[in-house]
Amino acid sequence: MDLVLTILGTLAEQFQKPTLSFLIAGMLLAALGSKFEVPEPVYKFIVILLLLKVGIGAGISVRDANFVQLLVPAMGATIVGIAIVFLGSRTLARWRGVSEVDGLATAGLFGAVSASTLAAGMAILDDGGIPYEGFIGALYPFMDIAALVTAIVMAKLSAARRSAAELSGAGDGALVVGGGSGHRTAKSGAIEDGLLRGILVDTFRSPAISALLIGLGLGLFAQPESVYQSFYEPLFRGLLSILMLIMGMEAWARFSELRKVAHAYIVYGILAPVVHGLIGFGVGYVAHELTGFSAGGVVLLAVMAASSSDISGPPTLRGALPEANSSAYVGTSTGIGTPVAILSIPLFIALADVLIGW
Repeated sequence: MDLVLTILGTLAEQFQKPTLSFLIAGMLLAALGSKFEVPEPVYKFIVILLLLKVGIGAGISVRDANFVQLLVPAMGATIVGIAIVFLGSRTLARWRGVSEVDGLATAGLFGAVSASTLAAGMAILDDGGIPYEGFIGALYPFMDIAALVTAIVMAKLSAARRSAAELSGAGDGALVVGGGSGHRTAKSGAIEDGLLRGILVDTFRSPAISALLIGLGLGLFAQPESVYQSFYEPLFRGLLSILMLIMGMEAWARFSELRKVAHAYIVYGILAPVVHGLIGFGVGYVAHELTGFSAGGVVLLAVMAASSSDISGPPTLRGALPEANSSAYVGTSTGIGTPVAILSIPLFIALADVLIGW
Protein backbone atom coordinates (compact mmCIF):
# COMPACT_ATOMS: atom_id res chain seq x y z
CA MET A 1 0.00 0.00 0.00
CA ASP A 2 2.84 2.37 0.81
CA LEU A 3 4.39 1.68 -2.60
CA VAL A 4 1.12 2.54 -4.37
CA LEU A 5 0.72 5.76 -2.36
CA THR A 6 4.32 6.74 -3.10
CA ILE A 7 3.84 6.22 -6.82
CA LEU A 8 0.52 8.10 -6.86
CA GLY A 9 2.03 10.97 -4.89
CA THR A 10 4.97 11.22 -7.28
CA LEU A 11 2.63 11.13 -10.28
CA ALA A 12 0.51 13.97 -8.91
CA GLU A 13 3.59 16.04 -8.14
CA GLN A 14 5.18 15.55 -11.56
CA PHE A 15 2.02 16.50 -13.46
CA GLN A 16 2.36 19.99 -11.98
CA LYS A 17 5.87 20.45 -13.39
CA PRO A 18 6.24 22.75 -16.44
CA THR A 19 7.18 20.03 -18.91
CA LEU A 20 4.06 17.91 -18.44
CA SER A 21 1.84 20.96 -17.90
CA PHE A 22 2.76 22.44 -21.28
CA LEU A 23 2.16 19.09 -23.02
CA ILE A 24 -1.33 18.84 -21.51
CA ALA A 25 -1.98 22.51 -22.32
CA GLY A 26 -1.14 21.87 -25.98
CA MET A 27 -3.55 18.93 -26.13
CA LEU A 28 -6.23 21.11 -24.54
CA LEU A 29 -5.67 23.90 -27.09
CA ALA A 30 -6.05 21.44 -29.97
CA ALA A 31 -9.12 19.84 -28.41
CA LEU A 32 -10.80 23.27 -28.13
CA GLY A 33 -10.06 24.04 -31.79
CA SER A 34 -7.61 26.87 -31.11
CA LYS A 35 -5.89 28.48 -34.10
CA PHE A 36 -2.66 28.83 -32.14
CA GLU A 37 0.34 27.56 -34.08
CA VAL A 38 4.12 27.78 -34.15
CA PRO A 39 5.69 28.11 -37.65
CA GLU A 40 7.45 24.99 -38.92
CA PRO A 41 10.86 26.73 -39.29
CA VAL A 42 10.66 27.82 -35.65
CA TYR A 43 9.81 24.27 -34.60
CA LYS A 44 12.79 22.86 -36.51
CA PHE A 45 15.07 25.53 -35.06
CA ILE A 46 13.98 24.65 -31.51
CA VAL A 47 14.56 20.94 -32.12
CA ILE A 48 18.05 21.51 -33.53
CA LEU A 49 19.01 23.73 -30.58
CA LEU A 50 17.77 21.14 -28.09
CA LEU A 51 19.68 18.36 -29.85
CA LEU A 52 22.86 20.43 -29.97
CA LYS A 53 22.47 21.21 -26.27
CA VAL A 54 22.00 17.54 -25.37
CA GLY A 55 24.91 16.49 -27.61
CA ILE A 56 27.35 19.14 -26.37
CA GLY A 57 26.46 18.42 -22.74
CA ALA A 58 26.95 14.70 -23.30
CA GLY A 59 30.29 15.24 -25.06
CA ILE A 60 31.61 17.41 -22.23
CA SER A 61 30.63 14.73 -19.71
CA VAL A 62 32.04 11.83 -21.75
CA ARG A 63 35.49 13.43 -21.65
CA ASP A 64 35.64 12.80 -17.92
CA ALA A 65 33.57 9.60 -17.82
CA ASN A 66 34.92 6.21 -16.85
CA PHE A 67 34.99 3.96 -19.94
CA VAL A 68 33.31 1.03 -18.21
CA GLN A 69 30.63 3.26 -16.71
CA LEU A 70 29.78 4.46 -20.22
CA LEU A 71 30.22 1.13 -22.02
CA VAL A 72 27.72 -0.91 -20.01
CA PRO A 73 24.78 1.54 -20.40
CA ALA A 74 25.66 1.99 -24.10
CA MET A 75 25.52 -1.77 -24.66
CA GLY A 76 22.29 -1.88 -22.67
CA ALA A 77 20.76 0.89 -24.81
CA THR A 78 21.65 -1.01 -27.99
CA ILE A 79 20.14 -4.23 -26.66
CA VAL A 80 16.95 -2.44 -25.61
CA GLY A 81 16.50 -0.87 -29.05
CA ILE A 82 16.86 -4.22 -30.80
CA ALA A 83 14.69 -6.04 -28.24
CA ILE A 84 11.81 -3.57 -28.69
CA VAL A 85 11.75 -4.20 -32.45
CA PHE A 86 11.84 -7.98 -31.99
CA LEU A 87 9.02 -7.73 -29.46
CA GLY A 88 6.98 -5.68 -31.94
CA SER A 89 7.69 -8.21 -34.67
CA ARG A 90 6.15 -10.93 -32.48
CA THR A 91 3.14 -8.88 -31.36
CA LEU A 92 1.94 -5.94 -33.47
CA ALA A 93 3.39 -7.19 -36.76
CA ARG A 94 1.45 -10.47 -36.35
CA TRP A 95 -1.81 -8.84 -35.29
CA ARG A 96 -4.77 -9.52 -37.56
CA GLY A 97 -5.40 -6.53 -39.79
CA VAL A 98 -1.82 -5.24 -39.47
CA SER A 99 0.61 -5.78 -42.34
CA GLU A 100 4.06 -6.98 -41.38
CA VAL A 101 5.85 -3.97 -42.86
CA ASP A 102 3.53 -1.53 -41.04
CA GLY A 103 4.01 -3.42 -37.78
CA LEU A 104 7.79 -3.44 -38.12
CA ALA A 105 7.89 0.25 -39.08
CA THR A 106 5.84 1.09 -35.99
CA ALA A 107 8.03 -1.10 -33.78
CA GLY A 108 11.13 0.58 -35.22
CA LEU A 109 9.73 4.02 -34.44
CA PHE A 110 8.91 2.94 -30.88
CA GLY A 111 12.34 1.38 -30.45
CA ALA A 112 14.03 4.57 -31.61
CA VAL A 113 14.39 7.56 -29.28
CA SER A 114 12.55 10.85 -29.03
CA ALA A 115 15.04 13.61 -28.29
CA SER A 116 12.25 15.82 -26.98
CA THR A 117 11.01 13.12 -24.60
CA LEU A 118 14.57 12.58 -23.38
CA ALA A 119 14.94 16.33 -22.89
CA ALA A 120 11.64 16.35 -20.99
CA GLY A 121 12.91 13.58 -18.72
CA MET A 122 16.10 15.51 -18.03
CA ALA A 123 14.13 18.65 -17.23
CA ILE A 124 11.87 16.77 -14.82
CA LEU A 125 14.85 15.25 -13.01
CA ASP A 126 16.56 18.64 -12.88
CA ASP A 127 13.42 20.21 -11.40
CA GLY A 128 13.40 17.51 -8.72
CA GLY A 129 17.11 17.87 -8.00
CA ILE A 130 17.71 14.25 -9.05
CA PRO A 131 21.29 13.67 -10.31
CA TYR A 132 22.16 11.62 -13.38
CA GLU A 133 25.21 10.98 -15.54
CA GLY A 134 26.02 13.79 -17.93
CA PHE A 135 26.81 11.33 -20.72
CA ILE A 136 23.20 10.11 -20.92
CA GLY A 137 22.68 12.04 -24.16
CA ALA A 138 25.47 9.99 -25.73
CA LEU A 139 23.33 6.84 -25.31
CA TYR A 140 20.70 8.24 -27.70
CA PRO A 141 22.32 7.09 -30.98
CA PHE A 142 23.00 3.59 -29.66
CA MET A 143 19.33 2.82 -29.05
CA ASP A 144 18.00 4.94 -31.92
CA ILE A 145 20.16 3.56 -34.71
CA ALA A 146 19.97 -0.02 -33.44
CA ALA A 147 16.15 0.04 -33.49
CA LEU A 148 15.74 1.76 -36.86
CA VAL A 149 18.30 -0.43 -38.62
CA THR A 150 16.84 -3.61 -37.10
CA ALA A 151 13.28 -2.70 -38.13
CA ILE A 152 14.23 -1.68 -41.68
CA VAL A 153 16.43 -4.71 -42.30
CA MET A 154 13.77 -7.09 -40.93
CA ALA A 155 11.11 -5.47 -43.14
CA LYS A 156 13.34 -5.62 -46.25
CA LEU A 157 14.31 -9.23 -45.61
CA SER A 158 10.66 -10.16 -45.08
CA ALA A 159 9.71 -8.50 -48.36
CA ALA A 160 12.56 -10.30 -50.15
CA ARG A 161 11.41 -13.65 -48.79
CA ARG A 162 7.84 -13.00 -49.90
CA SER A 163 9.02 -12.07 -53.38
CA ALA A 164 11.15 -15.22 -53.57
CA ALA A 165 8.21 -17.32 -52.41
CA GLU A 166 5.93 -15.76 -55.02
CA LEU A 167 8.48 -16.40 -57.79
CA SER A 168 8.90 -19.96 -56.61
CA GLY A 169 5.14 -20.47 -56.54
CA ALA A 170 4.83 -19.08 -60.05
CA GLY A 171 7.32 -21.62 -61.39
CA ASP A 172 6.82 -25.26 -62.29
CA GLY A 173 6.98 -26.40 -58.66
CA ALA A 174 10.41 -28.01 -59.00
CA LEU A 175 12.69 -27.76 -55.98
CA VAL A 176 16.12 -26.38 -56.88
CA VAL A 177 19.06 -27.64 -54.86
CA GLY A 178 22.84 -27.60 -55.12
CA GLY A 179 25.04 -24.85 -56.54
CA GLY A 180 22.20 -22.64 -57.72
CA SER A 181 20.95 -22.01 -54.19
CA GLY A 182 24.46 -21.12 -53.05
CA HIS A 183 24.75 -18.57 -55.82
CA ARG A 184 21.48 -16.95 -54.84
CA THR A 185 22.50 -16.89 -51.19
CA ALA A 186 25.77 -15.11 -51.97
CA LYS A 187 24.00 -12.61 -54.20
CA SER A 188 21.32 -12.04 -51.56
CA GLY A 189 23.99 -11.51 -48.91
CA ALA A 190 25.74 -8.91 -51.08
CA ILE A 191 22.46 -7.07 -51.65
CA GLU A 192 21.67 -7.13 -47.92
CA ASP A 193 25.16 -5.80 -47.10
CA GLY A 194 24.66 -2.91 -49.51
CA LEU A 195 21.19 -2.25 -48.12
CA LEU A 196 22.48 -2.17 -44.56
CA ARG A 197 25.31 0.19 -45.54
CA GLY A 198 22.83 2.55 -47.20
CA ILE A 199 20.52 2.51 -44.18
CA LEU A 200 23.39 3.37 -41.84
CA VAL A 201 24.57 6.23 -44.06
CA ASP A 202 21.04 7.69 -44.36
CA THR A 203 20.50 7.40 -40.61
CA PHE A 204 23.73 9.17 -39.72
CA ARG A 205 22.98 11.91 -42.25
CA SER A 206 19.50 12.60 -40.84
CA PRO A 207 19.15 16.09 -39.31
CA ALA A 208 18.49 14.82 -35.78
CA ILE A 209 21.38 12.37 -35.60
CA SER A 210 23.69 14.83 -37.37
CA ALA A 211 22.91 17.59 -34.85
CA LEU A 212 23.33 15.24 -31.92
CA LEU A 213 26.60 13.78 -33.20
CA ILE A 214 28.15 17.14 -34.10
CA GLY A 215 27.21 18.40 -30.66
CA LEU A 216 28.77 15.31 -29.13
CA GLY A 217 31.94 15.83 -31.17
CA LEU A 218 32.17 19.49 -30.16
CA GLY A 219 31.78 18.55 -26.52
CA LEU A 220 34.43 15.85 -26.81
CA PHE A 221 37.13 17.55 -28.87
CA ALA A 222 36.52 21.30 -28.50
CA GLN A 223 36.04 23.52 -25.47
CA PRO A 224 32.46 24.81 -25.87
CA GLU A 225 31.79 25.29 -22.15
CA SER A 226 31.47 29.08 -22.39
CA VAL A 227 28.86 29.12 -25.17
CA TYR A 228 27.15 26.10 -23.62
CA GLN A 229 26.70 27.86 -20.28
CA SER A 230 25.85 31.29 -21.69
CA PHE A 231 23.57 30.29 -24.60
CA TYR A 232 22.32 26.71 -24.68
CA GLU A 233 21.75 26.12 -20.97
CA PRO A 234 19.69 29.30 -20.29
CA LEU A 235 17.47 28.72 -23.35
CA PHE A 236 16.86 25.03 -22.69
CA ARG A 237 13.79 25.17 -20.43
CA GLY A 238 12.01 27.91 -22.36
CA LEU A 239 12.50 26.18 -25.71
CA LEU A 240 11.45 22.85 -24.25
CA SER A 241 8.20 24.33 -22.93
CA ILE A 242 7.33 25.60 -26.43
CA LEU A 243 8.21 22.21 -27.92
CA MET A 244 5.96 20.45 -25.40
CA LEU A 245 3.10 22.80 -26.35
CA ILE A 246 3.61 21.97 -30.04
CA MET A 247 3.83 18.26 -29.34
CA GLY A 248 0.64 18.32 -27.30
CA MET A 249 -1.25 19.95 -30.15
CA GLU A 250 0.24 17.60 -32.74
CA ALA A 251 -0.50 14.56 -30.56
CA TRP A 252 -4.18 15.49 -30.43
CA ALA A 253 -4.31 16.13 -34.17
CA ARG A 254 -2.54 12.86 -35.00
CA PHE A 255 -4.90 10.89 -32.81
CA SER A 256 -7.67 11.37 -35.37
CA GLU A 257 -5.51 9.67 -38.02
CA LEU A 258 -5.69 6.42 -36.10
CA ARG A 259 -9.31 6.05 -37.11
CA LYS A 260 -8.00 5.12 -40.56
CA VAL A 261 -6.03 2.10 -39.31
CA ALA A 262 -6.56 -0.99 -37.17
CA HIS A 263 -7.49 -0.62 -33.52
CA ALA A 264 -4.43 -2.74 -32.75
CA TYR A 265 -2.32 0.41 -33.10
CA ILE A 266 -4.30 2.14 -30.36
CA VAL A 267 -3.70 -0.75 -27.96
CA TYR A 268 -0.03 -0.86 -28.92
CA GLY A 269 0.37 2.91 -28.57
CA ILE A 270 -1.02 2.82 -25.04
CA LEU A 271 0.77 -0.27 -23.73
CA ALA A 272 4.10 -0.21 -25.59
CA PRO A 273 5.63 2.89 -23.95
CA VAL A 274 5.06 1.50 -20.46
CA VAL A 275 6.25 -2.02 -21.33
CA HIS A 276 9.29 -0.70 -23.22
CA GLY A 277 10.06 1.71 -20.40
CA LEU A 278 10.03 -1.13 -17.89
CA ILE A 279 12.42 -3.09 -20.14
CA GLY A 280 14.74 -0.09 -20.23
CA PHE A 281 14.38 0.31 -16.47
CA GLY A 282 15.35 -3.34 -15.96
CA VAL A 283 18.44 -3.00 -18.14
CA GLY A 284 19.34 0.23 -16.36
CA TYR A 285 18.96 -1.51 -13.01
CA VAL A 286 21.42 -4.20 -14.16
CA ALA A 287 23.86 -1.41 -15.14
CA HIS A 288 23.29 0.12 -11.71
CA GLU A 289 24.25 -3.14 -10.00
CA LEU A 290 27.29 -3.68 -12.25
CA THR A 291 28.77 -0.19 -12.47
CA GLY A 292 26.93 2.02 -9.99
CA PHE A 293 24.84 3.63 -12.74
CA SER A 294 22.78 6.29 -10.95
CA ALA A 295 19.07 6.04 -10.20
CA GLY A 296 18.55 9.13 -12.37
CA GLY A 297 20.40 7.38 -15.20
CA VAL A 298 18.16 4.33 -14.80
CA VAL A 299 15.10 6.60 -15.11
CA LEU A 300 16.42 8.26 -18.27
CA LEU A 301 17.27 4.91 -19.88
CA ALA A 302 13.66 3.91 -19.17
CA VAL A 303 12.47 7.21 -20.67
CA MET A 304 14.48 6.60 -23.85
CA ALA A 305 13.04 3.08 -24.12
CA ALA A 306 9.49 4.36 -23.52
CA SER A 307 9.81 7.13 -26.10
CA SER A 308 9.22 6.82 -29.83
CA SER A 309 11.18 8.81 -32.39
CA ASP A 310 9.51 12.01 -33.54
CA ILE A 311 12.43 13.53 -35.47
CA SER A 312 14.91 11.09 -36.99
CA GLY A 313 12.62 8.06 -37.25
CA PRO A 314 9.76 9.15 -39.55
CA PRO A 315 11.91 10.50 -42.43
CA THR A 316 14.25 7.51 -42.14
CA LEU A 317 11.35 5.08 -42.35
CA ARG A 318 9.64 7.01 -45.15
CA GLY A 319 12.82 6.83 -47.21
CA ALA A 320 13.67 3.19 -46.46
CA LEU A 321 10.13 1.74 -46.32
CA PRO A 322 7.97 3.84 -48.66
CA GLU A 323 5.42 1.02 -48.82
CA ALA A 324 4.66 1.34 -45.08
CA ASN A 325 1.58 3.33 -44.01
CA SER A 326 2.93 6.51 -42.42
CA SER A 327 -0.48 7.31 -40.91
CA ALA A 328 -0.16 4.08 -38.95
CA TYR A 329 3.31 4.43 -37.49
CA VAL A 330 3.47 8.24 -37.19
CA GLY A 331 -0.10 8.50 -35.92
CA THR A 332 0.48 5.80 -33.31
CA SER A 333 3.77 7.34 -32.21
CA THR A 334 2.85 11.03 -32.10
CA GLY A 335 -0.83 10.63 -31.33
CA ILE A 336 -0.54 8.12 -28.49
CA GLY A 337 3.00 6.93 -27.84
CA THR A 338 4.65 10.29 -27.15
CA PRO A 339 2.12 11.62 -24.63
CA VAL A 340 1.93 8.23 -22.88
CA ALA A 341 5.75 8.09 -22.70
CA ILE A 342 6.04 11.58 -21.23
CA LEU A 343 3.19 11.03 -18.80
CA SER A 344 4.81 7.77 -17.66
CA ILE A 345 8.06 9.49 -16.59
CA PRO A 346 6.76 9.98 -13.03
CA LEU A 347 6.13 6.22 -12.83
CA PHE A 348 9.78 5.46 -13.56
CA ILE A 349 10.89 8.12 -11.07
CA ALA A 350 8.70 6.57 -8.38
CA LEU A 351 10.03 3.07 -9.13
CA ALA A 352 13.63 4.28 -8.95
CA ASP A 353 12.90 6.01 -5.66
CA VAL A 354 11.44 2.85 -4.16
CA LEU A 355 13.89 0.29 -5.62
CA ILE A 356 17.13 2.28 -5.67
CA GLY A 357 16.67 5.56 -3.82
CA TRP A 358 18.40 8.84 -4.45
